[in-house]
Amino acid sequence: MQIKDVYFSIGMLILSVVVPGMYLVRTLLKGRAHHARTDADGGSVLLNKASMEMGYWLLGPVVEGLAALHITPNMVTFFSLVPALLAAVAAGFGWFGLACVLATLGSLCDLVDGVLARRTGVASDAGEVLDAAVDRYIEFLFLAGVAVYYRTHWMVLSLALAALFGSFMVSYTTAKAEAMGVEPPRGSMRRAERAVYLLTAAGLTPFSRVLFANTPSHALRELPMVFALILVALLTNVSVVQRFVVIAAALRARRAPTPAPVTGSALIAERDTPARPV
Repeated sequence: MQIKDVYFSIGMLILSVVVPGMYLVRTLLKGRAHHARTDADGGSVLLNKASMEMGYWLLGPVVEGLAALHITPNMVTFFSLVPALLAAVAAGFGWFGLACVLATLGSLCDLVDGVLARRTGVASDAGEVLDAAVDRYIEFLFLAGVAVYYRTHWMVLSLALAALFGSFMVSYTTAKAEAMGVEPPRGSMRRAERAVYLLTAAGLTPFSRVLFANTPSHALRELPMVFALILVALLTNVSVVQRFVVIAAALRARRAPTPAPVTGSALIAERDTPARPV
């Protein structure tokens, strides 16, 4: 299966070349594909705006097709759990190429449901809550599968668990800030960024296994996945600390008493009061 797993990675590699090529041609002919969400988000250092625009442009025909078939956003949301669960099983067996394909499908469904909801005019707070809950399940399933695969390698297992913890804490701090009425800081390694880095690593790992097949080092044979876990584990937990600092500072500033304004009569009284002898 490990050799056949490379075929899935080859397919993803071809798509990763063809799709940007198509978008480049589209950009040269018509300009960049602007989208309301990407314009509002603006991208980040780890996932730039152009990449996000390309993703939404790619999903445009899919959304139109689903709307024509009267597929609801909730149907797409629940369906995304199916490839996510299969991706977790594949990752648990170390079939990272297959896991990359399945998890990418689940992540694309996660993008489609929100766009479809806005396209069909059924976006709601209840749908957003459901989408956020399913997002947590999808992310947990993939990292749980990775953790199961590395269960006999305690150092990499620790990285997978740290990445899982950091991922959930980033989402928790955002939700906590919103609940407290504080503008949540952007930070780094948000959900889209984590998905891109982890799925890219999953797709590259089968190539690494072939390239370093005769190397005794397990970490070297699976270098892309190990590197991605280090990156996600480190940056998510650093981001969590930064977010808590910003949120705490905002809450303290909001609770700080404001000095009472000095009235004209108070100024006169203060001026007429004799100085205290030293």
